[in-house]
Amino acid sequence: MASWSEFAADEPRLADGIRLLLQQYGPGFGYLATVRADGGPRVHPVCPLISDEGLFCFVVDSPKRRDLERDGRYALHSFPPEESDDEAYVAGRARPVVDPAWVARVAEIGRAAPQVDWRLFEFSVDVAMLTRRGQGGPMSPDAGRPAVQVWLDPRAVHQGDDVAGVADQRPARRGRHGFDTRRTAA
Repeated sequence: MASWSEFAADEPRLADGIRLLLQQYGPGFGYLATVRADGGPRVHPVCPLISDEGLFCFVVDSPKRRDLERDGRYALHSFPPEESDDEAYVAGRARPVVDPAWVARVAEIGRAAPQVDWRLFEFSVDVAMLTRRGQGGPMSPDAGRPAVQVWLDPRAVHQGDDVAGVADQRPARRGRHGFDTRRTAA
């Protein structure tokens, strides 16, 4: 499992694109999917914090926090921009940050309110995906054909992962570190 900073060092343009979509409204904003105790999905709006040190989220006492404490698997999806259907997706494992100095540092960066019962989680990155839709309008040759960039952590196991399955079914055009840019039909 790669940290955000490891992923960003490996594929800086992809990381920048994902960061821009997650922070397009100022503070981070996205939808966090967690795994409920019965195995079903749960989706919540959250405010992720991306810094040079990592991808973090402050989570208040809630079902989503209990989900992450029990089973750290997560998926984070950007909120859609007003002007396009571009999207960013990151998935991996969340782990609680327990070092008080580290929690204080990230809380200061994120301006987290100290009086709230929140817990800080760091999100590793197993899969990162950025989808850009053609900006040329409906008559453009690229209309309906999104550009999809996918990064898979080479150390992670991706069996059963929808993104990995799609990526493995088409010929890859991969960069030196696993970066994959493809045009796909919508």
